[in-house]
Amino acid sequence: MIDLNKTEFAAKINEFLLVDSRTDIAHASARQLHNAIARAVMTDVTPLWNETESRHNEHRRAYYLSAEFLMGRAVYNNLYCAGLLDEAKQILSENGADINVLEDIEDASLGNGGLGRLAACFLDSAASCDIPLNGYGIRYKYGLFKQTIQNGFQCEEADPWLDFGDPWSVRADEDTVLVEFAGQTVKAVPYDMPIIGFKRRAVNTLRLWQAESVTGFDFKKFDDQDYAGASESMIDADAINDVLYPNDNTEKGRRLRLKQQYFFSSASIQDIVRRYKKRYGDDFSHFAECYAVQLNDTHPTVAIPELIRILMFKESMSFTQAFDIAQKTFNYTNHTVLGEALEKWSIPLFKSVLPTIYEIIVLIDSHLNKYLTSIGQTEEQKKSKAIIDGSVIHMAKMAIFASSHTNGVAALHTEILKNDVLRDWYEIFPDRFQNKTNGITPRRWLGLCDPELAELITEKIGEGWETDLDRLSELKKFVDDPAVIDRFNRIKYEKKVQLCRYLKEHEGVDVSPDWCFDIQVKRLHEYKRQLLNAFSIMDIYFRIKENKLPDLQPTCFIFGAKAAPAYRRAKGIIKYINEVAKLVNNDPDTKDKIKVVFVQNYNVSYAEKLIPAADISEQISTAGLEASGTGNMKFMLNGAVTLGTYDGANVEIVEEAGWENEYIFGARVEELEQVRPTYNPREKIYYKDERVKRVVNTLVDATFNDGDTGMFGELFNALINGCSWHKPDNYFLLTDLQGYVDTKLRALYDYKNRSVFGKKCWMNIASAGKFSSDRTVRQYAEELWQL
Repeated sequence: MIDLNKTEFAAKINEFLLVDSRTDIAHASARQLHNAIARAVMTDVTPLWNETESRHNEHRRAYYLSAEFLMGRAVYNNLYCAGLLDEAKQILSENGADINVLEDIEDASLGNGGLGRLAACFLDSAASCDIPLNGYGIRYKYGLFKQTIQNGFQCEEADPWLDFGDPWSVRADEDTVLVEFAGQTVKAVPYDMPIIGFKRRAVNTLRLWQAESVTGFDFKKFDDQDYAGASESMIDADAINDVLYPNDNTEKGRRLRLKQQYFFSSASIQDIVRRYKKRYGDDFSHFAECYAVQLNDTHPTVAIPELIRILMFKESMSFTQAFDIAQKTFNYTNHTVLGEALEKWSIPLFKSVLPTIYEIIVLIDSHLNKYLTSIGQTEEQKKSKAIIDGSVIHMAKMAIFASSHTNGVAALHTEILKNDVLRDWYEIFPDRFQNKTNGITPRRWLGLCDPELAELITEKIGEGWETDLDRLSELKKFVDDPAVIDRFNRIKYEKKVQLCRYLKEHEGVDVSPDWCFDIQVKRLHEYKRQLLNAFSIMDIYFRIKENKLPDLQPTCFIFGAKAAPAYRRAKGIIKYINEVAKLVNNDPDTKDKIKVVFVQNYNVSYAEKLIPAADISEQISTAGLEASGTGNMKFMLNGAVTLGTYDGANVEIVEEAGWENEYIFGARVEELEQVRPTYNPREKIYYKDERVKRVVNTLVDATFNDGDTGMFGELFNALINGCSWHKPDNYFLLTDLQGYVDTKLRALYDYKNRSVFGKKCWMNIASAGKFSSDRTVRQYAEELWQL
């Protein structure tokens, strides 16, 4: 249902521009236009927002707790879902303005990578499917960071996304709660962001908490000339929501991270309890029937003992009663098999920040021990599952024991959890484990970012696929229609032209849309193997120099990634990629055949330009380590083939689209398990394969310059010799390099036949129906939350 016509919409925009800025559409700045458009849309959708909230309160509902919500820029998506995007374009155009000026508005910097983007997709899907799911998170002031590349190195600066204002949020002071730490109490003030379902099916809520000082500005201290002390409590509170994932290399940083996690978990649980008491008073017998709370990874796991604390100390329940309610309320999503990401806290640190919550965790651990004893577990078996083990608290273990279900996020990932990483838990709680393969919203990741392709799809199969993505399978009947494939290829070319203009404007590089675009964009981590990609480019470079790759398809290799500020190796990989770019882009023998571009400050809005222009999607993580991935799904939906390992959701992408339409390489999970105990890359590969040796040596043979940081030497040593915390080549780059290069070259040579390659891309689009987050959220709603 569309409530505003164009004339009314234009009138509202002008009204808000006049009141707020004393201007009109024709003369407004990008910021003024953004605020006025947002206010007009918010005014229009708020009645539906209130109606949705009221209606959902009458039934069982779910809440999604996540440290990240990578929402991206709101204005285009909200206009699109509200059915006002075309009207907005026309209104601005008729007044001499261009809607593209709104690209100056910063993305809401509330997330980092796939974890946060998945959370955003889930909220979009829930609203579009009218599923009663609201989100809870933190209103980070500066987000992760804004990335620039200087002399090849990543540099970080604050990302002040709120400087443009936040017209899409409503502050709800009446729902403010207090969150208590040892030695500090802060206010948690909620800001509500509407999540507009496609064609206004419903409007759900993302509630983000902002930490504020209880006492505020201390005038007495200021009057006594203690100027810093006057603002001290405000600064300490602000620190909690200043930055996503503060550096945790020191105890001070780890304390802040723990405070962040407890801050939003406690505020959210208090809010849910408040809602419940408003309806049922002090009778908590219906609590677990009313609410399901999903923990998105281990960051919000502290919500479990927080709910138990409230029920015990505020509502006078016994521990057993409180635990029973908590266990029935919570569910836990595991996103990784990496031990480093299965969160653990030292007891001294935890007790120094949250002493009461620690005592609750002691009770949960004791309860677990009694349960394990009752089912006949040995002392060794009990120790392996202990939440408190020595001086360490294991949050993932608590999440598994004190929740109703644990789910993986791709079929392979879930099997690894059940058969390896969490095998001990699966053996005693087999009914608790489920798989929920991740998904993406087709509204933002096709309808909005690739309207030309969306128009072609609608022309061929009609409307409605945006909320029923399985209908894309109807496109398969057009795979042998030359006119359709040619039309698709022309659309892909136009998206490349658009990207080339953007790259010229923002990166200062010239790229030809006639080239093949091979793209790897994702968080920078060693297991995601951006270094393997860079190595493959160097191998291709050397072979071009030797005239061994005749008639190679000219290719632009595009990277985008942020490295955590304290992750030295990841930052070294970024520097290496930029050194490779400097070499191959300027060598007369190669600059007309291959080009490397590392885009700065990769984010959701950048992804919306890169993904539709991609021909080849790089998904090359070490087999068994990528839980799912969602970037692979976005590329697939926009008609790119996958060049990847048999890992994460790649497995299901191949099953859906067919082996002949993807490019899969590399050792599989079971193969790596066999070779891992005796793996010696130096003797078995490095010394025996001259091509591999030549590429790896570029780290240390003066081919490149790491600015005397020692970063490249550290990367070389990690590959060849290992270090104290891991074996050599921990992520098996050398094992997979040759097969990877061969497969990449096969894809590039296949690309030269545009018709045949276009069919592969078309089959990817036609096979992407399974990967809608609508399907995923419906499965959560029906199978986990019982909504």
